[in-house]
Amino acid sequence: MGKIMILNASPRAPKSNSKQYAKIFSDNCKTHTDYFNITRTNHDELCSKMSDYTDVLLVFPLYADSIPVTLLNFLKSLENSQPENKPVISVLINCGFIEHYQNNIAVKTVELFCRQNGYKFGSVLKIGSGEAILTTPFKVFAVRKIKKLAASIANSKYTSLSVTMPISKKMFISASTSYWIKYGEKNSVTKEMMQTMQIEDGK
Repeated sequence: MGKIMILNASPRAPKSNSKQYAKIFSDNCKTHTDYFNITRTNHDELCSKMSDYTDVLLVFPLYADSIPVTLLNFLKSLENSQPENKPVISVLINCGFIEHYQNNIAVKTVELFCRQNGYKFGSVLKIGSGEAILTTPFKVFAVRKIKKLAASIANSKYTSLSVTMPISKKMFISASTSYWIKYGEKNSVTKEMMQTMQIEDGK
């Protein structure tokens, strides 16, 4: 029986959407899972634990079309401190765009790391509209795919999956614009302020 190490690589891991996705995965996985946040100071500890697991699931958000610096720095440490028994590395990534394929470059980055360092690349789940989907009735679509991801890793039948909200891009943009305007108002930030690069002037 395998064991899965779940690593939350979000820069805001304790309060992140990635944490919610990781919990859904763990709750629906029939294989034993252990969850860890990646921090600036625990790279060596996590690297040393990896030999105890058959699989590692990296859970993280898309940052500027790539992996977040939290994950980048951890992979640098892992490259220099590789476990004796290398686990299969899988990915659960989410982005704020409605198109799940916006995650492709970040996934290819992890695949390249695996190829260059002798790790088998396992399953991947690319989630679009990740910032919003968990708070809508469409959450069921994300949960369904996460269950499939969990089963694929637990059974070593690795695959590629994707999901997003089943709405038009126009509707998504309209809803997200309304959300951010209301969010800004709560923090005394107007729509006009959010549309300029000068939003932080004077702070």
